[in-house]
Amino acid sequence: MHMRWLKSKRGISPILATLLLIVIAVAAIVVTYAWVMMYMGTTTTQAGVLLKIDNIWFDSVTNVTKINVRNAGDSDTKLVDVYVGTSSENMVRVTDDSNLGSGKPISGVSGGDNTVTITISWPNNFGDMWTEGTRYYFKVVPQHGEAVTASAVP
Repeated sequence: MHMRWLKSKRGISPILATLLLIVIAVAAIVVTYAWVMMYMGTTTTQAGVLLKIDNIWFDSVTNVTKINVRNAGDSDTKLVDVYVGTSSENMVRVTDDSNLGSGKPISGVSGGDNTVTITISWPNNFGDMWTEGTRYYFKVVPQHGEAVTASAVP
């Protein structure tokens, strides 16, 4: 009786099994392709503009603060805003009191000049003058890419 039950059991046809394997393989390829394209897209965008603040100095003779900004990325952009504050969370826009104007172009590494000096005049929207020994935070915002923040103590 046990042998008769085994002989009567039927499986799926070889054609249906082959089609099922093909569908599973194609679905796996589509999912992998979508993941790779998403990952590559975000990586390339982030590497396009990569700002770094190399130096911040306070000139008490001319009452200005100078910020050297370098673009270590591949893409060109324009520096459009600058902020200052005594904490990284609480900053005041001082673009109108700087030499940015309507924006200052900055090239990528492969382009022309990839370093720009931003000059902030005092008094400005933040205050009349900086205080010796106080840590100040500066944020530079590009037209494309992520802003960069750094701090310095005069």
